[in-house]
Amino acid sequence: MAVRFDSGRICLDLAAQPLDRTEALDQFLHAAGLVPVTTTLRALDAHWVAHFRELRDCVGALVNAQLDGECADRALERLNELAAASAPPAPRAVRTETGGLVRALSDEPDCRALLAAVARDAVDLLTDPAARALLRRCEGDNCRRCYLDTSRGRRRRWCSSETCGNRERVARHRAARRAHVAV
Repeated sequence: MAVRFDSGRICLDLAAQPLDRTEALDQFLHAAGLVPVTTTLRALDAHWVAHFRELRDCVGALVNAQLDGECADRALERLNELAAASAPPAPRAVRTETGGLVRALSDEPDCRALLAAVARDAVDLLTDPAARALLRRCEGDNCRRCYLDTSRGRRRRWCSSETCGNRERVARHRAARRAHVAV
């Protein structure tokens, strides 16, 4: 399973996903903890991907509007519609063959229920002043990912120090070397 971007919120993680195929959505739903690892989503198909892309775009539009001091009323209306659907099946603890406990769902989740769970996370984020105050956009070149800055001192600049932060440090180093060689 691919390493997922961890923004601090499931809705922001979704906004960072390319979602180009059903396998990518399946990986996201499991990695985000929306679906237990042992749960197979038999109904997952291209329609699910299209619906999650729509939600991803709504969340992205709303978060960017929030950061830019703008409105995205059409996206807000759609987000609220998606959040109004039924919640996913309740989690329950089930015993494995070896006697340990694992998380399972009481029933197989459908697309609308999983969309509702992510949409509700976005509603919670956008309506919580404390969480909104932590919302940041990555300062990396060509990166538009958003995240919650929970760092000490609230000085985080990049979505990931390992990717965008490293690119920035390498670019600064190269620029300094070029400047030194030019002298």
